[in-house]
Amino acid sequence: MTTALSIARDVNAGERSASSVLAASLAIVAARNEELNVFLHVDYEGATAMAAAVDERVAQGLNAGPLAGVPIAIKDNMCQTGIPTTCSSRILDGWRPPYNATVIDRLIAAGAVPVGKTNLDEFAMGSSTETSAFGPTRNPLDPTRVPGGSSGGSAAAVAAGMTPLSLGSDTGGSIRQPAALCGVVGMKPTYGLVSRYGLIAFASSLDQIGPFAATVTDSALLLEVIAGHDPRDTTSLPEPSPVLVAHVNDGVAGKRIGLVRELVEGADEDVVNAVNSAAEALRAAGATIVELSIPELRLGLSAYYLIAPAEASSNLARYDGVRFGLRVNGDDVTAMMEATRTAGFGAEVKRRIMLGTYALSAGYFDAYYGQALKVRTLMIDAFRRAYDHVDLLLGATTPSVAFAFGAKSHDPMAMYLSDVFTIPTNLAGEAAISVPFATGEAGLPIGVQILGPGRSEAQLFAAARVLEIADGRP
Repeated sequence: MTTALSIARDVNAGERSASSVLAASLAIVAARNEELNVFLHVDYEGATAMAAAVDERVAQGLNAGPLAGVPIAIKDNMCQTGIPTTCSSRILDGWRPPYNATVIDRLIAAGAVPVGKTNLDEFAMGSSTETSAFGPTRNPLDPTRVPGGSSGGSAAAVAAGMTPLSLGSDTGGSIRQPAALCGVVGMKPTYGLVSRYGLIAFASSLDQIGPFAATVTDSALLLEVIAGHDPRDTTSLPEPSPVLVAHVNDGVAGKRIGLVRELVEGADEDVVNAVNSAAEALRAAGATIVELSIPELRLGLSAYYLIAPAEASSNLARYDGVRFGLRVNGDDVTAMMEATRTAGFGAEVKRRIMLGTYALSAGYFDAYYGQALKVRTLMIDAFRRAYDHVDLLLGATTPSVAFAFGAKSHDPMAMYLSDVFTIPTNLAGEAAISVPFATGEAGLPIGVQILGPGRSEAQLFAAARVLEIADGRP
């Protein structure tokens, strides 16, 4: 397997050209994108120019950056100057941002080559990429099954070998869940570690950009590049990017890791067995495994599906047919806005907007949204108490392996339960990583999740690397 680390090393050494690496990446995109529907837009001209610029820097004897010549896929809810950005929604048809998201600027400065924009659940609302207005993405490992969501396109891009790296966003598990279902590594960083400037908002207190990669080390490398303070994001942590790659092989000797009962409850037997095997692998590597119960985690799903829709209701009010994107004409402004939103938003987005508007309405605010915020505080306190006794937590990423198309799309609650193990981390604003470990039904990958307190990314990568090695992926 060609890793991002090896590509950047070879390009900087002049042993490979960024242009040839890009050509190989685009060849796989051309061969599989029609089948899988991973990319909504491929920026052939821009990517070719950026690869040529990297080669020119190398020819001048300059270091082209830690991601020199590495192709990367971008979830289509991150702004890139002049590139169609839709959030997989008809309401943003034709919109091309006039600016870059901070993460795009940092990728380009590091020598990476953004290839194009990947499919997602509309406005990142979903767990299967089936709510996209432009059709679902298919799982590269079994095209009859979903890749997960909402960042299904980004996970599939790495799993299909189209790009060694991709970016997604995680509001309630939208990086870790598709990473698990596609058999790749997905990291949800500490809230504020990566700038959200230029990320089109779903739920602002929960959203966080993070990396997908085929290996733990590549994931750490990408997070190092995109992390760090950004004055344009008021929620950005006021500190530099952490050192991560240097700690990937630190191991877990002496660490206390909590095996959390609530993070396997209701999961398929194969998934439970994989988590238990992961605990044994960590124990064999020198960690102490402690069985824990954190009952507050059972409240996460209910709290999330009040807080996230409430914030979405506010954030999506900007799509009114006046300033950008789709406009459907009407007899007056009110009729125009109603017609635009009716035509532009899909059913799941409308469902969440209505739920959020109801939760925020007079007479219901305290009973619903206010109560959900109190539950969120309970969960934050519960995590803090757990981390008084252990360094990290262990559980399943998803209750099952990738499921078939249509299996849950007509039952919103069944779909929402796909994120039951990932949502608590978003509510707490902390960090977690999903790493492939073992296989389940039909030989499909299972994702094991390791959780940590805020700013624990280096420890999480080290623990994930232990599991990667134990799973036979040196």
